[in-house]
Amino acid sequence: MTAAPTQTTPFRMNPLASREAPWTAAQDAILSDAGLEAARATITGWPDYAPTPLHDLKGLAAELGIGGLYFKDEGGRFGLGSFKALGGAYAVARLLQKQIGQALGRAVSMDEVTQGAHPDLAAGITVCCATDGNHGRSVAWGARTFGCKCVIFIHATVSENRKAAIEAYGAEVRRCEGNYDDSVRIAQETAAREGWFVVSDTSYPGYMEVPKDVMQGYELMAEEAFANFEQPPTHVFLQTGVGGMAAAVVANAVRRWGAARPLVVLCDPDQSACWYESFGAAKPVAIEGDLDTLMAGLACGEVSLLAWEILKDHGDAAMALADDLAVAAMGRLARPVAGDPPIVAGESATAGLAGLIAALGNAEARVAMDLHTSSRVVVFGTEGDTDAALYAELVGCSADAVRAGGAA
Repeated sequence: MTAAPTQTTPFRMNPLASREAPWTAAQDAILSDAGLEAARATITGWPDYAPTPLHDLKGLAAELGIGGLYFKDEGGRFGLGSFKALGGAYAVARLLQKQIGQALGRAVSMDEVTQGAHPDLAAGITVCCATDGNHGRSVAWGARTFGCKCVIFIHATVSENRKAAIEAYGAEVRRCEGNYDDSVRIAQETAAREGWFVVSDTSYPGYMEVPKDVMQGYELMAEEAFANFEQPPTHVFLQTGVGGMAAAVVANAVRRWGAARPLVVLCDPDQSACWYESFGAAKPVAIEGDLDTLMAGLACGEVSLLAWEILKDHGDAAMALADDLAVAAMGRLARPVAGDPPIVAGESATAGLAGLIAALGNAEARVAMDLHTSSRVVVFGTEGDTDAALYAELVGCSADAVRAGGAA
């Protein structure tokens, strides 16, 4: 295996997980084949739907000393720049289907929602959520597309560029004091007071149903990726945050391959490594404080309870990454090994790749995670340059220059 620099990135194996663990009824009540079929039928019917590319990074795989590296590039998803277009907008549509049906006293088809058959009823509904940027953009896009109102709550460190991107879809954006978890609570409290509907990508006691729809939309991304493999990949490295996306990817892998599924490694910033700490305690652990990390999309101190139900059994390891590792991974994608395509991936999109590189540079992690020259690894690039100015600052050139092959 090609030598890699020594890393001190903390990692921890999950004592609860096993490849032999069954897919339980409780897990199937969260994410299921039937739920995926419904999400697929809806989302693939939206204008401009197309599967995002899965890049075979042969050059980088050879440089890292593994058998294969496959990068699912979500930067072009529906023009929103992120995989979250699949989740938030789908959950908005499902919520409108339910609420309009209750108002009419009959079942309402998804076509009625997506075709705007009841504009007055839709316009009387307000959805809201807390976000670091991408989920809020998806919810705002869904609200505009399907005709309801939208209010988005952002926390103190969300950039003005990301705020403006959400406002561009017609949403009202309110900035809150505190961190992401504080903004989640403020969104919930405001919705309860105003009669709005929360469309969150995290779950908590008393709030479970809508996040299932968000996660079910995310699973379509995993299905697109895994459909390319006749044999299962050996590993998946996933940036995690609250865990909704990671749980959706893992759910698809387990239902598709069972005990032959890939080994799953969860990757988060070291300042908000709630999965690393939770695996250590064998129960959900909340991280407090300002959760200050460049990877703002992963600055989440509390795991989603729905995601925990899945990942406690099927998430094999967790890592806690320094910000500079994610930035370095952005640069490696922007300035690729000869033969690989240049890829634009934002600072929250590269934690999985950064985790892989760090694990390969740590002899103990390589053994624990069974990484070797035949390993075939999938990572998900979950966003593009959703903050173009920040991307250019971190990478040293614009995303347009990278796409044109001109990154120096």
